[in-house]
Amino acid sequence: MPPSILDQEEELHSFSRNGGAKVLYKFPARLISITHTIFAYCAFFLALIFGCYFSYYKIVQNEHYGYPEEWFPSVSATTGDRYPARAIFQIFIALTSGPRFALVFLWYLLITKSARTASKGFGKFLLTVGLIRTVSCGGWVYITSSDDHDTHDIAMILYLLCTLPWQYGVWKTTPRSSHNAAKWRKIFTALFFGTLPPMIYYFIQHKVHRVSGAYTIYAFFEWSLIIYDVAFDAVTALDFQRFEFTIQDLSAVHGHGDIDDDKHGEQMALPKNPKAWKKLQGYIGEIYLAFVFWSMLTSLGLLIWYFPLFNMGISGYEVLLFVTISPCLLGNRSVQTTVYKNRYLFHLLSLTGVASYLVETPSRRLIITAFGVSVSILTWMSTFIGSSADPVQFERNVLVWGTGLTFFNLVKLAWATESPIWPTMKASTGGWNGTGLLLGIAAVVSGILNNKKDNQYMGRSLSSPLLKSASKDGSWAYAATGFGSLLFALHSMYTDSSLIMRWTVTGYPHYGPSPVPWGVLTIFVLAVGLVLSFNQQLVLNILWFVFGCTSCLIFYGCSGWLGYIGGLLLGLYLMSLILVLPKAMAIYSPMKTMLLAFMVYNFLCLAHVWVVAYEFVPGGVYARERTNWVLSCTMAFIGLGVYNAKLALQPNRPEKSPYRNLLQEVRSHIGVLLAAIIAFSAIISVGRVLTAGSIVPYHPEQKMFTAGIWTIHFALDNDMWASERRMRDAVRDLELDVIGFLESDTMRIIMGNRDWAQYIAEDLGYYIDYGPATMTHTWGCLMLSKFPIKKSVHHLLPSPIGELACAIHATLDVYGQDVDFIVSHNGQEENLLDRQQQTAELARIMRESQNPFVFLGYVVTKPFQQIYNMLYDGGRINDIEPSDDDRWCEYIGYRKLNRVGYARITHGGITDTEIQTGKFILENDNLDQWKPSYEREDEANVPQALRYPEIFKGEGIRNHRFHVTPNNEPIYYRPS
Repeated sequence: MPPSILDQEEELHSFSRNGGAKVLYKFPARLISITHTIFAYCAFFLALIFGCYFSYYKIVQNEHYGYPEEWFPSVSATTGDRYPARAIFQIFIALTSGPRFALVFLWYLLITKSARTASKGFGKFLLTVGLIRTVSCGGWVYITSSDDHDTHDIAMILYLLCTLPWQYGVWKTTPRSSHNAAKWRKIFTALFFGTLPPMIYYFIQHKVHRVSGAYTIYAFFEWSLIIYDVAFDAVTALDFQRFEFTIQDLSAVHGHGDIDDDKHGEQMALPKNPKAWKKLQGYIGEIYLAFVFWSMLTSLGLLIWYFPLFNMGISGYEVLLFVTISPCLLGNRSVQTTVYKNRYLFHLLSLTGVASYLVETPSRRLIITAFGVSVSILTWMSTFIGSSADPVQFERNVLVWGTGLTFFNLVKLAWATESPIWPTMKASTGGWNGTGLLLGIAAVVSGILNNKKDNQYMGRSLSSPLLKSASKDGSWAYAATGFGSLLFALHSMYTDSSLIMRWTVTGYPHYGPSPVPWGVLTIFVLAVGLVLSFNQQLVLNILWFVFGCTSCLIFYGCSGWLGYIGGLLLGLYLMSLILVLPKAMAIYSPMKTMLLAFMVYNFLCLAHVWVVAYEFVPGGVYARERTNWVLSCTMAFIGLGVYNAKLALQPNRPEKSPYRNLLQEVRSHIGVLLAAIIAFSAIISVGRVLTAGSIVPYHPEQKMFTAGIWTIHFALDNDMWASERRMRDAVRDLELDVIGFLESDTMRIIMGNRDWAQYIAEDLGYYIDYGPATMTHTWGCLMLSKFPIKKSVHHLLPSPIGELACAIHATLDVYGQDVDFIVSHNGQEENLLDRQQQTAELARIMRESQNPFVFLGYVVTKPFQQIYNMLYDGGRINDIEPSDDDRWCEYIGYRKLNRVGYARITHGGITDTEIQTGKFILENDNLDQWKPSYEREDEANVPQALRYPEIFKGEGIRNHRFHVTPNNEPIYYRPS
C-alpha cells in the first residue's frame, strides 16, 4: 500500500479515536522528563562553571577559611551569591519549572488512571507533596540567604522534607512492569539519603569545630545530592514511554471554533473519592487514642515519683506501678470479648486519666490517673488479641499504636518536652488538658461510628495465617518477655525526641546534638523503623538482632554525637519489632502472657530507677550504677522474643497473601501519616529556632552579672504541677545571667522523660549545659548562661558509699574574660566520707584554676564546719557572706571578682529550697589575694542598674520574696 494511503488511513483512525477531533501535533511524554533533566543540570552546573570562572576565590571563602584550605564551593555559595552565576541559575530553574509541574501531574495520572498502582487518595497526597516541593524550590532559589536568611532556610527545609515522601511515594507506586525504573529509584534513593549523614557530619566539623577543609568535603556531598535528586526524577522517562501528548483541533467536534467550556470541563472532571478522607480520619482518631495511651503511661511514673521525692523514701504509692498488669484479665473469655466489642467505650473510660488534672489533691490525682492507665492498657491489649485472627486489622491496630508513639514525640517537641495532657499540667503551666479531653471524646465517637459503618477488614473468611500449623518450638514465656522488654525500651528511651541526647551528653565544645533541631532526626528514625517493621524477614534475621545489640553497645559506651547515633540506630531496631513481637504474643493464652509481659516491664522499670535511687530502696546497693545490666537484660529478653517469633510465626510473603491489597492500603495510609508527622516536626523545630530569645546579658554596660543556685526537685512543684513556667518567671525577674539548677536530671521514667530546661533557655535566651549525662546515674546539675560556654567538664565526684555527686566545671566568656564556674551537688548528710572526698575534689578544681571563679553548689554543712573549711580554704575562694549562718545546703563562693550584692529569695512553693544569688562585677585587676572587708553599702548609694529588683521586697511577687538577711532585704557591699 502506498505511503500516502497509509497516512490517510492513520489520520482517519486518529480522527475516529479522538471523537472527530483533528490531531495537529503529538510528542512522547518522556520528553518532559528529558527536558526537566537537561534544564535542571544546566542550572546547577553552568552556575558552577561561571561562578568558578568569575568569582572563584569569593565563592570558596566561608566564615572561617578561604583558599587554599577551602577549594570547592558549596551549592548555595555558587548559585545564590554572585553575578552572573546567580542569574544563569535562576533563568534555567525558571525554564525547569514548566516541565517540573508537568512531571508531577503526569505521575499522578500514571499511578491513578493508567497503571493504577495507588488509590486516588494517596495519589492526591503525592500530587500535593510534589507541588509543594516545586514551589518551595522556587522559594530558596529566588530568595537567597543574603536576601532573607530565615525565609531561604525555611523554604530549603520544606523542600528537603517533601523529598522524603515524594521519593518514597514515587518508589512505592512505580508500576510493577517498570522493573528498571524501580531498580534505579532504589539506587538513587539510597544514595540520596545515604549521603545525608556524612554531609551533616562535615557541616558540623566546619560550623562547630571549625576544621579546615571540612566545608569543601561537605560541598562535594551537597553537589552529589543535586545529582541524585535530579537523576531520581529523570527515571520517569522510563515510565512515561506509555504516554504521549496530543494537540487536537476540536472545531470539527463542536461545529464551530469555540470550545464548549462547560461540556469540556465536565468531561475532564476527576471523580471524587469520598471514602479516602473518611479512612484517613479514622486513622487520625485512633492515633490520637494511641497518643493518649503513651501520655498516660509516661505520666504514671512521674506522679508516683512525687511521693517518695518529698518523703525521701518509700511512700507506698509505688504499688500503683502494677496497675499495668490489668491485661491479664483478658484471660477470662467473657472479659476479653466484652472489652474488644466495646473497646471504644473502654477508651472513653480510660480518658478519666486525662481528666484527673481537675483534681487538686496529689494522691487522688495519682489514683485516678492509675485507673485510666490500667483501662487504656487493657483496651489496647484487647484490641491486639481480638484482631489477631485478621492479619490486616491486627497490623493496622499495631501500626496505629506505634504511630501514636511518633506523634507523642511530635507533640512533646511542640511543648518543649512536656505533654499538654499530663496530669501535672494545667492552663497556667501550658497544659491543654481540656482540649485534649474533648479531642479524646471526639476520637472515641469517630471510632464508634466508623466501627459500625466500615467493617471492611472484619471478614473472617480465611483462617488466621499468624501461627504455624504444627509449631511445637514456640514459647509463650519468650513471647511475653520479648514484648514486655520492648515496651520498656520504647518507654525508657524513645518517649521524647531529646531523650537519647541527654543520656549521652558530654561537655563543651563536644557537647553533642541539641534537641532543636536534631529532635527531628530522632522522630524521622523512629518513623523509618516503623516502616521497616513491614518486612518480617528482615526483622527476624539474626544479623538484624546483632545490629540492634551493636547499636545498644555504642549507645551505652559512647558519648556526644557517636552515642546519639548509637541511640538512633537502636531506636530504628526497636521500632522495627513493633509488629512481630505483639503478633507472636497474641497467639498464646492472654492470662499468662500478659501477666508475664507486664511484670517484666515493671521489673525493668524498677531496675531502671534503682540504678540511681539505690540509696533509698531495699537492696539498692546491688543495682548501683547498673544501667549496663538493665540494657543487657532488655536486649537479651528482646532476643528471646525475636527467637520465638521466628519459630511461631508463618513466613511473611506479601506477594502470596490474599490480603496483599488491603495490607498495602494500610501501610500506605500509615506512610502518609508518618511523613506528615516528620514534616510537622521540622516545621515546629524551625518555629522554635525562630522564636527563641536572643542571648544577651542583663547589664552589659556595667560588666555586671548575677549568678544563682537553686535546687528545684525535678521541676515538679509542691502541689505536683510542672514548675518550669514559674521557674522561668523567677529567673527572668531576678535577672540571673548564670544559674545552676540542682536535682535537674528528668530523663528517666520516674521524672517523665522531659527536658524542662529547653523551655526556659529558649524563652529567655540562654546557653545550656545539661550537665552529666543520665547514663552516669546522678540526680543532675544543670547550668544556664547568658555568656558563651567555651568549654565544660562534667565531673562524677568521689562517692564510695552514698549516691553519686555531680559537678559542672565550665569556662564562660564573660564580657571577653574567661571566668570559671562550678555547679555541684554533693551527697547526703548520712555519708560524711562521701562529702569529704567530694569537697576535696571541688577544692582541687578551684585551686588549680587560674581564672576568676564562681562556686554555686549544694554542700550539706553549716558555716565554718569541717566541710565548709575544706571548700573555701582548700579552694582558695571567698564566701559571699560568711555572717549568714542560716545556710545548710546551698553556698556561693568567688575569687578575682568584685562582689556587689547578695540575696536569698523564697522558693515560692516550687520546691523546698530557696534561691541564693550574688551580683559580681568583672575586674581587670588581679584580685587573687584580695580579702574582702564585707563592709556594707546602703542601697541608696548603689547605682540603680546594680540593685536587685524592687518587686521581691515585702510580700514579693508570686510568693517569691527576699528573706533571712537583715530586714529581709538584699545586702550590698562597698567596693575595695
